[in-house]
Amino acid sequence: MTFHLQDRVLSKYENQITIFADYLEEFPDTDELVWILGKQHLLKTEKSKLLSDISARLWFTYRRKFSPIGGTGPSSDAGWGCMLRCGQMMLAQALICRHLGRDWNWEKQKEQPKEYQQILQCFLDRKDCCYSIHQMAQMGVGEGKSIGEWFGPNTVAQVLKKLALFDEWNSLAVYVSMDNTVVIEDIKKMCCVLPLSADTVGESPADTLNASNQSKGTPAGCPTWKPLLLIVPLRLGINQINPVYVDAFKECFKMPQSLGALGGKPNNAYYFIGFLGNELIFLDPHTTQTFVDTEENGTVDDQTFHCLQSPQRMNILNLDPSVALGFFCKEEKDFDSWCSLVQKEILKENLRMFELVQKRPSHWPPFVPPAKPEVTTTGAEFIDSTEQLEEFDLEEDFEILSV
Repeated sequence: MTFHLQDRVLSKYENQITIFADYLEEFPDTDELVWILGKQHLLKTEKSKLLSDISARLWFTYRRKFSPIGGTGPSSDAGWGCMLRCGQMMLAQALICRHLGRDWNWEKQKEQPKEYQQILQCFLDRKDCCYSIHQMAQMGVGEGKSIGEWFGPNTVAQVLKKLALFDEWNSLAVYVSMDNTVVIEDIKKMCCVLPLSADTVGESPADTLNASNQSKGTPAGCPTWKPLLLIVPLRLGINQINPVYVDAFKECFKMPQSLGALGGKPNNAYYFIGFLGNELIFLDPHTTQTFVDTEENGTVDDQTFHCLQSPQRMNILNLDPSVALGFFCKEEKDFDSWCSLVQKEILKENLRMFELVQKRPSHWPPFVPPAKPEVTTTGAEFIDSTEQLEEFDLEEDFEILSV
């Protein structure tokens, strides 16, 4: 099937502009707390504040009429790009926390900080934008995904990790856990940036630290901490989520470092940002909007990048078991605090959702921090040719919602 034919086949999605207010149930009148990305809201008295907090999140949806991916590929991601859009939303939240802080809020038609516009421009649907649908789809080729093929949570995580290597402005360290295990030592090696003149570039002063010392606030020998995007791909059951994981999964949304979760249903991805009782709250990318580019003054009209209606909800037990949790640690103390919270709230369970260990398991290969391939082009130019993706090692998929 040619991409042009594929575009026509997918055109039925492009006309399905979702009007949320037509079918979304309003939040119930309850005394329960709502948790959104580490912040709590009392629904009965703070409903407008809650909706304002949700609408401030950058909302990325299907788009159409952008330049064909790879020059001859699809000009719309309707029908296949939902998990890529969810990955963009999680990453955008990390960048907002990095540059503007978790308490920053967005108001319609209000002038925003220049960093906000810079963040937004990272995700425009153009091949020269570092986290565009073009870049993500083409980097996915290195993960064994054809352009126009649906991604799962782990594939998106691997793609973001590789694209971040070309993003000097945000300068994130992206760690994707393996085998349900987060290794403190590896993260410290990634995030502790030593002086360029140091002879121990490949080493980290954090090697001698342990999790208990960190949780007690022992001073670290880390000169500069590279902001951390931590993604934990998980499978929380076989065909459906195991109820034993529900409490721990919800606990992650309470953590100040929370970036929510990627997941959903087979071939139907959502960006989960919080919960109310046993219902997950999510932003839905399944609305097709027209491509938006920068204006003559260099800014982006952001009206279509925020969801102004009540968000959708789903029972947590209806969640497909393949998910990816996200966390952002701007400073080393944020990561140390996260480790303490995980030890207290996640590792207390008999059946643990994931493991947090100090050192790398002995049967694993040595940890090598990801590094940008030695090329003289920008990231955008580099992955314009899929042949050059062989520079990267392919990683096994954890996945995926393909049942």
